[in-house]
Amino acid sequence: MGGSFFCYKLEKRHWNHNIFILNEEEEKMKIIMLGAPGAGKGTQAKKIAGKYGIPHISTGDIFRANIKGGTELGMRAKSYMDQGQLVPDDVTIGMLLDRISEADCQNGYVLDGFPRTIPQAESLTEALAKRGEKMDFAVDVDVPDEAIVTRMGGRRACLKCGATYHVAFNPPKTEGVCDNCQDNLVLREDDKPETVQKRLSVYHDQTQPLIEYYKGQGILVTVDGTKELNQVFQDIVAVLEA
Repeated sequence: MGGSFFCYKLEKRHWNHNIFILNEEEEKMKIIMLGAPGAGKGTQAKKIAGKYGIPHISTGDIFRANIKGGTELGMRAKSYMDQGQLVPDDVTIGMLLDRISEADCQNGYVLDGFPRTIPQAESLTEALAKRGEKMDFAVDVDVPDEAIVTRMGGRRACLKCGATYHVAFNPPKTEGVCDNCQDNLVLREDDKPETVQKRLSVYHDQTQPLIEYYKGQGILVTVDGTKELNQVFQDIVAVLEA
């Protein structure tokens, strides 16, 4: 699949402070991260973004930026969120299209947290097609449910600054204390075993079908997310540069 995407010559690559930059004449690298909550796709998305010099775009970041900036779409989104309702897909995609039109996305981007459903994926495909664009890779970080429950039970969060840690994989320098702001760390409700099981159930019902959707588009790649974090990243890089 899609091996020709990386057909440019090695000498076209250049390095800037250990960040890999894609030249203007090369293809864009547009990537969707898939995987169950707790699979580590967000962490891998950030590592991909850092290596290739492309932005990591999460729906949460897009919502916050638009609401803070007082944009029309941001205010529409806020009106739904304030009522405890889901933000309609057309609003979310509108904000996403605005974001990927910014200058830092000229060489591509990594989407994290969108799409979550088949209708969202179809809407995104249609919206990109109108721009003469399409996604290049959908990377599925595959981790069994039982491993995810164990992983997420070890997560700790700082409610003050938003930093996240893991007691085994990414511990703070001082147990129970945030490295950034020294506030106390907590186990969020979202990370408690009973909540994780519910989130996994929603994932299997709504989001897992995306794997078949992007497989049908010929852009799906799957990596074993149970491996050590850096090994998972190397496996992803090997696929992207194949």
